[in-house]
Amino acid sequence: EVPAEVPAEVPAEVPAKFVQLLRGMAERGGRDGAVLNSANKKRSWKAPDKGGNKDANHEKPIVSGPRVDSLLHIDGSVLEGGGQILRNAVALSCILRKPIHITRIRAGRDRPGLRPQHLTGIKLASQLCKGKLDGNEVHSSDVMFVPGPMEQGKFVADTKTAGSVSLLLQTALPCLHFAAGPTECHLIGGTNADFAPPIDYFEKVFLPIASKLGVNLDCRIIKRGFYPKGGGEVVVKCSPIDHFKPIQLTTPGNITHVDIAAHVAGALPIKIAERMSSTARSYLQHHLPASVKLQVDNIQEPPHAAVGSGCWIMIVAYSNTGCVYGGSALGKKGTPSESVGEEAATSLVTDIQSGGCVDSHLQDQVDQHWLMEVLCIIMYM
Repeated sequence: EVPAEVPAEVPAEVPAKFVQLLRGMAERGGRDGAVLNSANKKRSWKAPDKGGNKDANHEKPIVSGPRVDSLLHIDGSVLEGGGQILRNAVALSCILRKPIHITRIRAGRDRPGLRPQHLTGIKLASQLCKGKLDGNEVHSSDVMFVPGPMEQGKFVADTKTAGSVSLLLQTALPCLHFAAGPTECHLIGGTNADFAPPIDYFEKVFLPIASKLGVNLDCRIIKRGFYPKGGGEVVVKCSPIDHFKPIQLTTPGNITHVDIAAHVAGALPIKIAERMSSTARSYLQHHLPASVKLQVDNIQEPPHAAVGSGCWIMIVAYSNTGCVYGGSALGKKGTPSESVGEEAATSLVTDIQSGGCVDSHLQDQVDQHWLMEVLCIIMYM
């Protein structure tokens, strides 16, 4: 729950259902959110009593910061109980200058609480807004975050694991749009990891659509990193914007061409890339019109451009109406190269045949940016 004061009148372009949802959240938030107390001019927090817990009402000093006039209580276990709630909440906290208290972080996962990549992400957000954190340690399921003014300049975030740099970007990127000036983030971790979009997807699918929103971004992949070592490096430069531009993607159109890029790095031979791309190409030829042009690239990453060994495939499809779709897969030990290629191709074709103007992954990421803009319109009216 993210309580917010929603004005009676909002811009016409904000959907009525969305405004109604926000107002409902605002009404609920005041009843069961954590509250700030004042005693001897010391700010403290009192956790809400959830049913007779003797330890529920305890005081704990919190870090001081600007505009600490309310504390939003967010239950990190709702919906799938994963890391996305944490990433969105921290990003919104930075942008809106609203302190938050997140509990039961990643309660829906086998290993709940903060993992190294989540901790690195919220620490990066804290750097971006001169924020202060409490509970910022691995395995913590309870975090308090008090944001300060947005910063500019150069920042470094290192997961020290194979934690996804793409997920670091999901936390940082909304903040960068509203930074005090140009920013540069040097991100270190896994560029191609399980259960996360590869950095190739961010570069080839997300960025072209984000540019239509007016987002001013540059992404440079310096080095690839894989499980278990990580060590991949990505530099992202961003200039702040005043607002997002409206875009209209309502007609999928027809797919005109598809780029297939199969990569290997480290000790893996190029024939693995060739087998991945060959299978993907055959699958696409059977499921897309014969008029679609297929471009295939098999790439052996140079030794200095990767830490460890890995293989992956990225497929991008373009339509005649400006739509972009992506499908990807990461090779794993014991998984045939052909299966990796087919997995990426199947994912792509499924999204194209669904009739949407973006694939299922891009929909989530674009919606996140649209949500940030709508909330800022409402909160700053």
